[in-house]
Amino acid sequence: MGVSPWLRRFAWATLGVNILLIVTGGAVRLTGSGLGCPTWPRCNHSSFTPHDAMGVHQFIEFGNRSLTFVLVAVAVATLVAARQGARDLDRPDLFRLALVLALAIPAQAVLGGITVLTDLNPWIVSLHLVLSLAIVSLAVLFLHRLDHPPRPLARGLVPGLACTTYAVTWLVLYAGTAVTGSGPHAGDASSPRNGLDSLDVSQFHADLVFLLIGLTVGLWFARRATGGDPRPVTALAAIEVLQAAIGFIQYFTGLPIGVVMLHMLGAGLVVAAATWLLVTTLQPAPTPADLPLRTR
Repeated sequence: MGVSPWLRRFAWATLGVNILLIVTGGAVRLTGSGLGCPTWPRCNHSSFTPHDAMGVHQFIEFGNRSLTFVLVAVAVATLVAARQGARDLDRPDLFRLALVLALAIPAQAVLGGITVLTDLNPWIVSLHLVLSLAIVSLAVLFLHRLDHPPRPLARGLVPGLACTTYAVTWLVLYAGTAVTGSGPHAGDASSPRNGLDSLDVSQFHADLVFLLIGLTVGLWFARRATGGDPRPVTALAAIEVLQAAIGFIQYFTGLPIGVVMLHMLGAGLVVAAATWLLVTTLQPAPTPADLPLRTR
């Protein structure tokens, strides 16, 4: 018996809606709507929902908050399907991963509330994005686990290089949040910046990007030499190059909103591709010799 088609669909939906959340969260910040709903969990002191008198920023912020209900619905559906899958396939690991993904949604909502209550403190805002990226990474792991039950992880030069590449990916992403925290898109005109020099932190971010691309190229050659599947590393390299190009364009064109939103989408795709590369390197598809005799 294989994995239920519904569980697979819900797993892909989990990945998709969490990447969408990154983009809509970016839209809130880029349109200056971060404090459109000035309190939490209410939108304002008298209502949980916006009203016409509060203006368009409140509706943009409330729209992003409303996406939480979609995330909850997808997470619950995934959890129910994973529970059944765990029973049918004797795979409790699927239910455990789905449970962590489900619990991450209210945690993300609370952290979002903290960002509002701290008047969009840039360091808290950065953690809000980092948590979304971590959920995307976990969703990719969940998708991989559907067809790859847990087993001992691969060791050696290539797996070590994959782990290094994944770690540097997170350094790049967090440095990117520091760049954002030093720039003009605070989410609200009255919100503070992190006090870092935008030029210096942008240069540091760019240096890390070059390091990441170099590691990815090295990993491509290493996987090719060892006969590994080239698709995950090729996908990551392509997304990195596109993301770097978008980053340079947004920097030299004064951070136009549309380009920055593409960069936010790229961040979600980068962490998804980096996770796919990591899990397929540490736990590659089994060879015929790895399979039990009854399945050969």
